Amino acid sequence: MSNLEPNRNCGLCPRLAEFRASNRDKFPTFFNSPVPAFGQAPVRLLIVGLAPGLKGANRTGRPFTGDYAGDLLYPTLTKFGWALGDYRAAPDDGLTLSGCRITNAVRCVPPANKPETSEIRNCNGYLRAEIASLRPGLAAILSLGLVSHGAVLTALGLRKSHFRFAHAAQHRLPDGLLLANSYHCSRYNTNTGRLTTQMFEAVFTQLQEELA
Repeated sequence: MSNLEPNRNCGLCPRLAEFRASNRDKFPTFFNSPVPAFGQAPVRLLIVGLAPGLKGANRTGRPFTGDYAGDLLYPTLTKFGWALGDYRAAPDDGLTLSGCRITNAVRCVPPANKPETSEIRNCNGYLRAEIASLRPGLAAILSLGLVSHGAVLTALGLRKSHFRFAHAAQHRLPDGLLLANSYHCSRYNTNTGRLTTQMFEAVFTQLQEELA
């Protein structure tokens, strides 16, 4: 991994390191390491999720790959021209991103898919470095969910109270960067109807119009 990513045995978060060790014993064929970002610079759009899923990205080693959320995210990216190829929920499916990069606020899988506040804070330096590395070409960040939204603002040194999270909201940041919000494309949100395919695609339509 690059210096923008945690090393394989990152110990910044003891709880996550212990969970990772346990999963290496239980699932020896899984990736079971901090999941690196997906997509090559230069990019115009950075998508920031929450954290890898245990049997999704933690298994495959690619963000949202094998997670239920990827079944909505990747076809949407393809539809709007941010991805090329067919998503088949495997890191060797040949899918590539075009002008887009995907990462997470927390790089290691957390127990019950719920990172603690300290873990989000510990991992924030990697997000900060990643955003900085994508300048000056980066035009927009799409945060999937409230935690991601907060992590992005923290990485940029901005007050959360000045940029309230809301689905389909867009915030023009002081440096000109666009921060867009969407509910996370998780199984829970889509199954309960909190987020529909139409709602998710509308976020990307707004992004395309703003970036045109």
